[in-house]
Parts: sequence; C-alpha cells; structure tokens
Amino acid sequence: MKKLFGTDGIRAEAGKFPLDRSTVTLIGKALAKHIGGDADQKARFLIGRDTRESGTWIEDAIVAGALSEGAVCQSAGVITTPGVAYLTSAEDFDAGIVISASHNPYQDNGVKVFLPSGKKLDAAAEREIEGLICQFTDTEGVDVDVDSSKAEIFHEKYLDHLADNFRKLDLSALRIVVDCANGAASDLAPKLFNKLGGEVIAINNKPDGSNINRDCGSMHLEHLQRKVLEQNADFGVAFDGDADRSLFVDEKGGLVDGDATLWIMAQHLQDTQRLNKEVVVATVMSNIGLEVALRSRNIELLRTDVGDKFVLRAILESEASIGGEQSGHIIFPENGLVGDGMQTALSLLETLIANGKSLSEMKNGFDQYPQILVNVKVTEKRPFEEVDEITKKALEIESKLSR
Repeated sequence: MKKLFGTDGIRAEAGKFPLDRSTVTLIGKALAKHIGGDADQKARFLIGRDTRESGTWIEDAIVAGALSEGAVCQSAGVITTPGVAYLTSAEDFDAGIVISASHNPYQDNGVKVFLPSGKKLDAAAEREIEGLICQFTDTEGVDVDVDSSKAEIFHEKYLDHLADNFRKLDLSALRIVVDCANGAASDLAPKLFNKLGGEVIAINNKPDGSNINRDCGSMHLEHLQRKVLEQNADFGVAFDGDADRSLFVDEKGGLVDGDATLWIMAQHLQDTQRLNKEVVVATVMSNIGLEVALRSRNIELLRTDVGDKFVLRAILESEASIGGEQSGHIIFPENGLVGDGMQTALSLLETLIANGKSLSEMKNGFDQYPQILVNVKVTEKRPFEEVDEITKKALEIESKLSR
C-alpha cells in the first residue's frame, strides 16, 4: 500500500481510494488497534465532521471499523476541528478523529487524528497505522448506529470554553459580519459572538452538503468585503470549512490575512510583555513584509515549511508565544496546540478593544510586498526534493536571486 498520510492527515476525493468505504473502515480498525494497544484496552474516540455530504457515511465507516476492534466511539456531529481537539482532552478521550477537507471543495474529504495533547499523530504512528491497514484481511466493520446523543452537550462545552477564555471581552459596541463558509462554524460561530454581546450578521451559514467553501469563506473574501461595507460593520471574519483558520476584513473593506494578524498580535503581545523570546513563527509562504515589519520592533521571524504541524514544532522548540500561516491558521500555545479560527477572531477583537483602535489602524506598519501564489492541480503530491526538475529549477532561481 502506498503512503496514505499527507501533511494534514489523509485527504482525497470522497468515494475514491483511500476514502472509499472499505479503506475508511480499515482506517477505523487500524486506529482502534494502534490507539487501544492490548486486547483488554478499549480506545475511546471522539469523532467530529464538517458539513460535506460525504461526512456521514465516512463517519459510519470509521465507527464500524473501530467498533469491530473493540473501540468506544462518541460523535460530536458537525463541529470545528479545534472543537474536536479541545474536547478530546477535556472529555478524556484517547483520540479525536476529524472528518474534513478544510478549505477544499465539497467533493473532497479527509481524516485527521488528534491526541489529547492537541498534537496530531507523528510520522512513526502514521507509518504503523498504514502497516496495520495492510495486515487486515477482513474489510467489513460492524453494523451500528453512530452514537451522537451527546453532540449538543459537546457543542455547548466547547463554546463555553471559548467564552470563558474571553469572559472580560464585551463586543456589544461592535457590528460583526461572520462568513461561516457553509461549514463547521455555521451554527457555532454566530452563537459564540452573540454570547459575548456582539451584533452579528451571519452569512453563508446554511450548509446543504455541497456548498461548503463554494464562493464563500476564507477562500473568497470579496463577498465578505462587500457585506462589511454594505452593513457599515466594524469587523468581518471568514472561516474555512472546518474553522481552524480565519481571515479578516477591516471596517474600510481592507483584507487582513494571517501575516497581518501575526503582525497585530505580535505587537500587542510585545507591548504587554507576553511575547516570549521576542520571536514569531511563520512559514516560507509568509510575505517578506511581515519580516520587515517585525524587524522594526526587534522581533525575530522564524520560518518553517508550510503546514501547521511544522509551525507547531517550531513554536514548541523556540518557546514562541505565537505562530501561524498566511492562510490564517494561527496558534497561541498558551491556549492550546491547535489553530482555532474562532479563538483567533476573539483574540484579535480583544486586542483592538484594548488598544482603542480599529482593525485598519492596528495593521499600520505592515506593508505587503508583491507576491504571487498559484495553485496547481497534480495527480500525486510528492515532496519537491523528490522531483529533479523542480529541485533543479529552484536552485537555478535561488542562484539568480542571491547575486
């Protein structure tokens, strides 16, 4: 069997290998065997999903496989990725399983696994699970209804957790437009901002199984920009399908991406003596403008490969207080090891209120340099260093730029 796990779990077009029903069942079996260990131990899994129409049958297949190996499974229903990560620890599960393909179109889906620490499976665990999948000869699971009896309780516990972290935050003076991407935040995000007193205008919060990320959310901010201006709003936030990332629009309709968010938050953390080691972690994709802006405050920017797991690793190694990606995936290790789009939005709002400034004013000092990002569809995602033509061209360009 070829490698199943990529940089963010297992992801593919739903219904096709490795997200066909029989392979997903085997994934459930392998996870139960890997996490549960000895035969007398029963792995306890919490499972959550976004709003894709394929999510329900993928959840059924994973649970069928896991139960056949003795696991105990509870479903949180439709919930954000960071919601599953938080509840896995808070409710004493052995692992949290998220069924989502994040910002991808609805045809895709994925499976990623969180440990109670908030970390994802490491490479060694992924290889072991892939090996277990190869060993199974029985691809059938057990027939059972997924237990979602506590889903609403899980949702409320997660929202209470976020609200408690910002219990002094009063949003009553703010009009906020929230683009839920027709994804996992569709019900949760408006409730959270309302809970803290905000006047909330929710858009793209009516998922139908196939409209997740379609012309909305963090991948299509032009709609949020228009709505913020139309409603004379103070703040706009857009989530992706599983709400582990968030991007923003200021009161003038200007975009505030992950780099600008890092700049705003780094300044505030430094001013309040909470920026540990005077370091911020970002990826090689981050704009050079972020590096220049941070340097003006004597803050070092550490760059990593693209991917939140690489950002997290660098945060922990450098003991940084914040790190993230241009795409809006921001990690505050003091609050948890998983990026949470709703938490990032509240942190940003708290910062604006504490400084008595608007979002457009807070991003002053960060000048974005010209940068082009092009997404290219490929039949197989291979590391660049394994593709001779790409490696050769990269070295050639780097040589020219260093002159």
